Amino acid sequence: MNTVNVDLILKDLKAYVNGAVVKCCIAVENGKVFKIAKETHMPKADTKISLNGLLVLPGLIDVHVHLRDEGKACKEDFCTGTAAAAAGGFTTVLDMPNNNPVTMSAETLRNRMELAEGKVLVNVGFYSEFPKNLKEIDEIIGEGAVAFKLFLSEQVGGLNIDYDYALTEAFKTVASRLPIAVHAEDKNMFKNAENRLKQRGCNDVKAFLEAHSETAEVKAVKRIIEIVKKTGARVHFCHISTKKGLKAVAEAKKSGLPLTCEATPHHLFLSADDLKHAGTLALTMPPLRDRSHVDFLWEGVKNELIDVAASDHAPHTIAEKKADKVWDVKVGIPGLETSLPLLLTEINAGRLGISDLLRLMAENPAKIFKLKDRGSLKEGYKADFVAVDLKREHRIEAARFYSKAKYSPFDGRVVKGKPVKTFVGGQLVMDEGEIIAKAGCGEIIRSGGLKP
Repeated sequence: MNTVNVDLILKDLKAYVNGAVVKCCIAVENGKVFKIAKETHMPKADTKISLNGLLVLPGLIDVHVHLRDEGKACKEDFCTGTAAAAAGGFTTVLDMPNNNPVTMSAETLRNRMELAEGKVLVNVGFYSEFPKNLKEIDEIIGEGAVAFKLFLSEQVGGLNIDYDYALTEAFKTVASRLPIAVHAEDKNMFKNAENRLKQRGCNDVKAFLEAHSETAEVKAVKRIIEIVKKTGARVHFCHISTKKGLKAVAEAKKSGLPLTCEATPHHLFLSADDLKHAGTLALTMPPLRDRSHVDFLWEGVKNELIDVAASDHAPHTIAEKKADKVWDVKVGIPGLETSLPLLLTEINAGRLGISDLLRLMAENPAKIFKLKDRGSLKEGYKADFVAVDLKREHRIEAARFYSKAKYSPFDGRVVKGKPVKTFVGGQLVMDEGEIIAKAGCGEIIRSGGLKP
């Protein structure tokens, strides 16, 4: 007779376990999955929740999110950003470092973690930019950064991005200890093009697309691949958007280099044609590409050339998205609340499998960023789940976002498939679109302070 008494049992559900959808119950104890089995084999529980046949998936992981706060709290803060994550079915997000102040030292990282601790509703890990003094890297890793970020499109951190030697030394110092996420667009190439276009009085969206060319992405990708060959550093390419960029990454991976890459839902579901009606609200870096690139990205998803789907959730104020000159527009699209419904719609249409979704948004993110005990439904793993109604149709309404950025190029789009409940560490955080947990229930994820 089973005398164990657990915290919670989820029953009357289907779950994706070991590559298959099965009818089962899930027992949770101390924030972890205690048992997955039929109801007759469940222990006793303090609380039981019936999920009425919903499909339970491991909590999704978004490895590319800008939560803002600190000096950019008018755009987003830790509470609103993680509420958006929970509403979208994400239980873990990784926060980018281009903040105010820039996260690029043990002190700025520690301060950011301490500020987030009482405000987050889901689990959050933090990137750091590279410091000017590479000797500080050990301290940053010791403080718990999950990865480093390198923007090649503009100078953000302390590393001089114009010099291969500086990048090579930084990559050697990090080596295989943490991943390095790279925004691959060649700064000099697109800045020179931007200056030429400005001199000609070209200030529209078409000029922006011309400046942020496919060549600028490909040149940056190939530059980083050469540095990886010398250093063996683990590099994750953010938001790959072009055919040649993805081909270059795929060929380098085939040769055995430790590379991975991601695509965003906006690059998968929108093309440059959508800028005609969405305008600057859909302006992002890298920009939306023409349909041939979009089709090639989907081939990359199907052929597993693309490892991760990440939102690049980048909230701004509406005023910042509507500047008169395209060069003054703040680039970025809020994506935490739209990513999962868009991909569930593809599952319903038969163009994507549940296994594909979880590979892109749970399993690979956990593996690449070494997020222990996350990304799968397994006994002993964190009790992070999203329960989805695969058949529920609804309309995306940006005005109802939890994010402060209440705009979206997907506003008004009808999607099929909806996150209904989000559990973080066994606690119900989002229920039927409502955030019902208190701020601070999420966990701050630290890499463990890996030493050289």
